[in-house]
Amino acid sequence: MKNLLLLAGTALFACAALPADARDMWTKERANSWYAKQPWMVGANYNNRSAINQFEMWQADTFNPAEIDQEFGWAAGMGMNIMRVYLHNLLWEEDAPGLKKRMEQFLQIADKHKIRIMFVLFDSCWDPNPKSGPQRPPIPGVHNSGWMQAPGAARLADKSQYGKLEAYVKDIVGSFANDKRIAVWDIWNEPNNTGGGMGYYPLTPNKTALVAGLLGPAFEWARSVDPTQPLTSGLWTGGRWDQIDKLDAVEKIQVTQSDVMSFHDYRWPEHFEERTRQIMTWGRPVLVTEYMARGNGSLFDTILPLGRKHNMAMIHWGFVDGKSQTRIPWDSWRRPYNADQPPTVWFHDVLRADGTPYRKAEVDLIKRLTTEANGPRK
Repeated sequence: MKNLLLLAGTALFACAALPADARDMWTKERANSWYAKQPWMVGANYNNRSAINQFEMWQADTFNPAEIDQEFGWAAGMGMNIMRVYLHNLLWEEDAPGLKKRMEQFLQIADKHKIRIMFVLFDSCWDPNPKSGPQRPPIPGVHNSGWMQAPGAARLADKSQYGKLEAYVKDIVGSFANDKRIAVWDIWNEPNNTGGGMGYYPLTPNKTALVAGLLGPAFEWARSVDPTQPLTSGLWTGGRWDQIDKLDAVEKIQVTQSDVMSFHDYRWPEHFEERTRQIMTWGRPVLVTEYMARGNGSLFDTILPLGRKHNMAMIHWGFVDGKSQTRIPWDSWRRPYNADQPPTVWFHDVLRADGTPYRKAEVDLIKRLTTEANGPRK
């Protein structure tokens, strides 16, 4: 059955043959051998509190290593050992040497705190028209109001730009292909997401088909520079993840090209358990790369212990309350919250801007479970 599934996925992976020096996709045996050597990976999707998006986090004028160092100290103190962090192709196009220099500084800070990084190369969520330079301020009372898609609608629709995207992937992955401070490469976040924002942003015409045509090559580009880290792209919606005929064209590439499996789920524990069962049928290690939305039924109290039970890496959204405003729920795109009266129940985020917990019991739980799994941090 799995051979048939692989054949189906290979047929959809319509791109040129891999270069002679490219590594193959990991076998299940190699993927599981790699995972057996890892600690239980627990952490957050991360952007520092003064950054509204990828550009403010990484551009020279707003890159804030002191703030990152402080926040990573808070994360290490509660037992976290991995952070999922977004890059952007425009950052590379406009200042590749500067971006890589800041990535190196960022990795040094992470390593100081014994935190490894999962870098995300592309993202289909939120604003489809990314612009570098000074970023607009947050929309008052609105969730994640400054986040940018990568590569963005214009570059996604213009195949003459794909050479730049290829060069971006190969240079970034190739420059850090043997770096032990990087745990995983996430090729594309929620690639078949139409955009988010509950209708606020214009939809990109033919987006799913365009992404399906680019996702396979993006995996190929990353593999061509022979990274020692695994590659993945996480499922997040759709029907049955254990049945190839229930997946769309994008999802078929995700499940047949990922060295390790990953998924997002923001719903109740019973739904999380069912998704876990489905994705585990692929026989590869599983990383949960987004979860935890309190008002949606996804809680540390109920979901994190399930991740431990099933030995899945657990990376929630998000870490410190800041300019991304992800303590505010998704529905704020339709009904903005009063900026002076934040929601009583935070949607995401663990810490306030001063590093104190939103809910101490959650921090205690994270620390207890990570200590039980990995021992105390030294």
